[in-house]
Amino acid sequence: MSHAASEIARLSAALAAQTARAQAAEAELAQARALASCTDAMIQELKLEIAKLRRDKYGTSSERRARLIDQLELQLEELEAAATEDALAAEQAADKTSTVRAFTRRKPVRKPFPDHLPRERVVVEAPTSCTCCGSDRIVKMGEDITETLEVIPRQWKVIQTVREKFTCRACEKISQPPAPFHAIPRGWAGPQLIAMIAFDKYGQHQPLNRQSGRIAREGIVSVVI
Repeated sequence: MSHAASEIARLSAALAAQTARAQAAEAELAQARALASCTDAMIQELKLEIAKLRRDKYGTSSERRARLIDQLELQLEELEAAATEDALAAEQAADKTSTVRAFTRRKPVRKPFPDHLPRERVVVEAPTSCTCCGSDRIVKMGEDITETLEVIPRQWKVIQTVREKFTCRACEKISQPPAPFHAIPRGWAGPQLIAMIAFDKYGQHQPLNRQSGRIAREGIVSVVI
């Protein structure tokens, strides 16, 4: 009887060890799948960034490149979802064993916005009483700040340079200040507008007809460059 009991105990221990090894192997396999999915998502994200940089460098005239970017964004969303599912499966598999460390997916850390950008502080109205017990004996202990990048749309304006005319009642001579200086003789564009058009054409590789269309969509329909 003791021999049978010892044999049962030995077989139970062997079964437990085999089960632990199987769970460890399953956890390691789940981790490998999660790591592969995370790597694929990172590669796809880098491909998308490269495609966007090429579009910014060479212009947006290629419709094929725009379709490629849309396709890459869709694939990235699918890979992100798959990576999240695999990471969850790896975590659940690691919980079943004590020999495999749980998989932690590395998430990209967003760089802070440059310090030279102006900050507009919007303070959310604080509660006047405790949200738990209703007491008004609350004291500020700190704050959390969430930064959101925003852009101010550019504004157009027309500068009217008024040159008053004067006539002399003694000799009837008409006098008037000289006309303002223009970078382009008899031109209508100011120096900042000329600089913007030149930078968009030679720095951003945007043709003049594309710039004209963009300016027209902003309400300046009489401008042809």
